[in-house]
Amino acid sequence: MNLTHFLFETDADGIALVTWDMPGRSMNVITLEVMEELSQIVERVASDEAIKGCVVTSGKDAFSGGADLTMLQGLGALYEKLAREKGEEEEAMRVFFEESRKLSLLYRRLETCGKPFAAAIHGVCLGGAFELALACHYRVVSDADATRVGLPEIKVGLFPGAGGTQRVARLMQTGDALQMLFKGDQIRPLMARNMGLVHEVAPRDEIVEKAKAWIRAGGSPKAPWDQEKFKAPSGKVYSPAGMMIWPPANAIYRRETHDNYPAAKAILQAVYEGLQLPMDLALRVESRYFAKILRSKEAAAMIRTLFISMGELNKGARRPKAVGPTNIRTVGVVGAGFMGAGIAYVSANAGMQVILVDRDQESAEKGKAYSHKLISDQIMKGRAKTADRDALLSRITATADYAALKDCDLVIEAVFEDPQVKAEVIAKVEAAVRSDCIFASNTSTLPISGLAKASQRPDQFIGIHFFSPVEKMMLVEIIMGQQTGEKALATALDYVRAIKKTPIVVNDSRGFFANRCVMNYVREGHLMLMEGVPPAMIENVAKMAGMPVGPLSLNDEVAIDLGLKILKATKAQLGPEAVDPKQEALLVAMVEKEGRLGRKNKKGFYDYPENGPKRLWPGLADLQTTRLDPDAIDIEELKQRFLATQALEAARTVEEGVVTDPREADVGSILGFGFAPFTGGVLSYIDFMGAKAFVALCERLRAKHGDRFQPNKLLLDMAARGGRFYEAAEARAAA
Repeated sequence: MNLTHFLFETDADGIALVTWDMPGRSMNVITLEVMEELSQIVERVASDEAIKGCVVTSGKDAFSGGADLTMLQGLGALYEKLAREKGEEEEAMRVFFEESRKLSLLYRRLETCGKPFAAAIHGVCLGGAFELALACHYRVVSDADATRVGLPEIKVGLFPGAGGTQRVARLMQTGDALQMLFKGDQIRPLMARNMGLVHEVAPRDEIVEKAKAWIRAGGSPKAPWDQEKFKAPSGKVYSPAGMMIWPPANAIYRRETHDNYPAAKAILQAVYEGLQLPMDLALRVESRYFAKILRSKEAAAMIRTLFISMGELNKGARRPKAVGPTNIRTVGVVGAGFMGAGIAYVSANAGMQVILVDRDQESAEKGKAYSHKLISDQIMKGRAKTADRDALLSRITATADYAALKDCDLVIEAVFEDPQVKAEVIAKVEAAVRSDCIFASNTSTLPISGLAKASQRPDQFIGIHFFSPVEKMMLVEIIMGQQTGEKALATALDYVRAIKKTPIVVNDSRGFFANRCVMNYVREGHLMLMEGVPPAMIENVAKMAGMPVGPLSLNDEVAIDLGLKILKATKAQLGPEAVDPKQEALLVAMVEKEGRLGRKNKKGFYDYPENGPKRLWPGLADLQTTRLDPDAIDIEELKQRFLATQALEAARTVEEGVVTDPREADVGSILGFGFAPFTGGVLSYIDFMGAKAFVALCERLRAKHGDRFQPNKLLLDMAARGGRFYEAAEARAAA
């Protein structure tokens, strides 16, 4: 055998040990070359009588993250190429189908080769790698906290296509298997054993020996489903028990996805049909659905944005290459309120020293207490230890003394959204810190260039906009002011990478990128309400369109009075024509007449009772001068309004030079405000629809609902020439 990615050795008992260790990579991934070598190994084990069985393990700190999705992305390009060259879609589809199921056939060959295979797993083992483990006859995982198994393909618009749907559904109760496949969660060792996904949990240094011991003890080379009397855990599909599963499963699927995710539907179909068939036919059914989903626009969009683009941004795609690595040891956070306390926590959790400053010691300590609460919650869930809490809290110094910032490499202010207040903080910080310290503002709307006027070092001044709650939201928006230098940008990007969040870099403007799109979404909900659309319909249709929460609920979370304050400031600066009078009237009525500020005072578009779930405020009906008949409302048009208004604003940010890379708009829109993930993000939504079709949609909405849907010049030009936001990137990929 000619192996590059695996080490192959046999011991005195005739047990082969295959160690997966790809050179030049920090993580093993499944590529065409890996598949070819694994095939050689399977055939060697199967044909060599001296080999009693085989253990597969990893030579790295993790087993494997799964398949290289760029390989799967390339299969779509292969189909298009064959269809063009051969002019026969049927032949192109046949080749595509056979190529897309190679991994499934390889794993089935391993499973039926007549020799027992065991997997010894430490670290993450996800996707196609866990499907490899499932094809092995025995699975041992380490008890380390870093070890996780799972099938997360649904999160990038795919589903397990190398046997995962069929093997999981034969190891677990059908309802549990469907839930696992739909969620795509990473599962901890003991839970995986309790679920029946793995056989044994052991210390890391014992997993290989435990796997070998199973083979020495006569481990069976036959999977349970290949044995004559095998019965699925939930029995037959067409049985009283089976019929208790499938109708609810279908209802849950529709409730959770609104039919926006073809991969989720394919999971249902593949499991439902596969459980009625012998394994080989079941795997063929799975492969049929996998090939179909692999060619879907939803999978193409989600793979590009949530795997490829996000991976590139996380690895520093926008980092200035001329600036060397920065070493951020100490971070200052000024303002220990909700945002500042969250920033302090994620910084300390990343191993940095944190100086948390507020106007008095009591306020600073209160901010530090937030970290105590968060890490204590992790301890209660078994995800951290008391020693972890002690270590984290020891890294946070709460103080009212700005002089404590003297050794900081980076200072982030998170004080009240008022230019004068921020200017005072800037002066105090710059008087205390080293001359090379980078200063960042966590403002959500105020232009960075304006705030930097209060700085003595505007080249070291940058915006780092976190989303709330900081510890949960994965996006950070980095804002370049007019004078921001490359060192400040590099430091900000290195910091965001250190706290394990995804950065996007945008240029300065009021509201930057994310908030401009979000405010359009919320405004559309407000205007629908004033048109007479029932509030419950507004909220539900927004979720049907793919948004995580309705616009009224979102407005309650960020505070209605804040929205009114922003609207009034916009009107004062840009004139009355810059705001919608109907939206203004609604917010004035809610805040100034009704005293409804949102969740913070338990009264907003929703009521928030002490005991019980939130519910829409009945008084909303009294604010509607017109009430539309729900049966006469065009649901599809409401969905289009919600998505088009955000995508249109994103296109404007591109035209204005606020966003310069479509990857950042798409990744930012999904991670930052939950824009319908199945579209691939705000610009992919336009690209996959086509600029011409999107402009036509906007014109229809404009004629009916007003000039806020007026397409900008960039879109009109793209529509005229058939352009796309990603055309430059696509041209590079094709070259």
